[in-house]
Amino acid sequence: MFKRLLVKLFIVFFFASLAGCTSIGLSDLFSGYAQKMKASRSAQLSGDFAKAESSIEVLEQAHNNYGLSQLEIGRLQFLANNWQASQKSFELAYSEIQKQEQAAKTQLSRGVKKLGAVVSNDNAIAYEIPRYEQSMLHTYQALNYLYQGRLEGALVEVRRANLVQERALKENQDELYDAQEKMASKGISSERLSSSYPSMSSTIGNLKNGFQNAYTFYLSGLLYEAAKQPNDAYIDYKRAIEIFPENVYVQQDLLRLAAKLGMYEDLTNFKKQFGKYKGKENKGTGQVVVIYEQGIVNAKGEAKVNLPLFNSGSDMKFFTFALPVYRGGLAVITPLSIDIEGRSYQSQEIVRLQSLASKDLQEQLAGLVTRQAIRLVAKEQVRKKMSKAGGDVGNILASLYNIASEKADTRSWSSLPDSVQLMKMSVPIGKQQLAFSLAGKKQMIDVDIKKTGVTLINVTSMGRYVAYQTINL
Repeated sequence: MFKRLLVKLFIVFFFASLAGCTSIGLSDLFSGYAQKMKASRSAQLSGDFAKAESSIEVLEQAHNNYGLSQLEIGRLQFLANNWQASQKSFELAYSEIQKQEQAAKTQLSRGVKKLGAVVSNDNAIAYEIPRYEQSMLHTYQALNYLYQGRLEGALVEVRRANLVQERALKENQDELYDAQEKMASKGISSERLSSSYPSMSSTIGNLKNGFQNAYTFYLSGLLYEAAKQPNDAYIDYKRAIEIFPENVYVQQDLLRLAAKLGMYEDLTNFKKQFGKYKGKENKGTGQVVVIYEQGIVNAKGEAKVNLPLFNSGSDMKFFTFALPVYRGGLAVITPLSIDIEGRSYQSQEIVRLQSLASKDLQEQLAGLVTRQAIRLVAKEQVRKKMSKAGGDVGNILASLYNIASEKADTRSWSSLPDSVQLMKMSVPIGKQQLAFSLAGKKQMIDVDIKKTGVTLINVTSMGRYVAYQTINL
């Protein structure tokens, strides 16, 4: 009897070890990523970026979360104005993306990597950086180059960000259909999943997909203008307005460039949509663009959902699925305001990253459910075999393992801002102090306004922390 028990214990340990050998620690399988990031997120909200970075576990390159850890570190280094270090971290993350794209071309490679997930959970799979995170990686990398005075490097990065979105537009719908068909083959309909899974509609809003980001296109247009490439800038401003047509500042830039480039047919259509161009090119003023990042994205939680599945005997049985979810609605966004020469300006949202993250998760659900359905049926088969071989003891051991190991995959780039807003205004040339107001509190910004080009101000606000950086383009 004792030998039998040891055999059963060994089998359970074997399965756990199988997952562990897929380049991830056992602690990652049994405790969620969101829980591990709590200390880092807390330090980030207080503006202690060194502590936030040191709270992130140092991982080997073979680890399944290596790319994600480099994203987190790169973002925190960016916030600490350590642009060279941030650039290196993002380069490492980008290298992981390229490796995954190459590996995805080999079906066998993908199957081997996902083998551990069949007997543990999705945390055993290498983190695949979603497209909205990829575009933000290149956006921050562009800013890293910009702050080091390397405009050409910044232009390379915004092109990469735009390419990510272009490819996603071509591939996204086919991927969604394929995932839904595979889920349906397991006997789970989209309607059944929707009725059981917590709604994220309040955070998603009216987004069409989880990857189109007007901010990256607007920044691209801004940099193209700085590089004296107005035609390329115009194309990307048009892309930005297609995604986020409500932003008045993007509307005005589009109207301005359409007139400058002689795009009269476009100009007529834009005037019908947005009205006339209201900007004034005063000789004694320069242009200021403010990019305002506010808050921090929510961490993923876990939802337990009961769904019917056909088991190995073709019998219908309800199983408990552990799925990631973003709970609650969107945080209230406070615009940044600046008063200058009797005129008041307020920032306007250009992207809500919390909404993109929620929409991306929604689009991943069919694939997540399908993988978990395969896993739950496999675990049930193991439980039955252990029960037959070891009686109650085997049944209990297998059941305990199944319950303990079924954890939602709560991984995501958790140090990203919740919202990015935009403001553009004309300011007198020379050294100026701009007073901006945020939630009733005022702070001064020292800027040197040039006659030509644009002065870019990047303001960050999270928790009690507020800071800014300026650069002349």
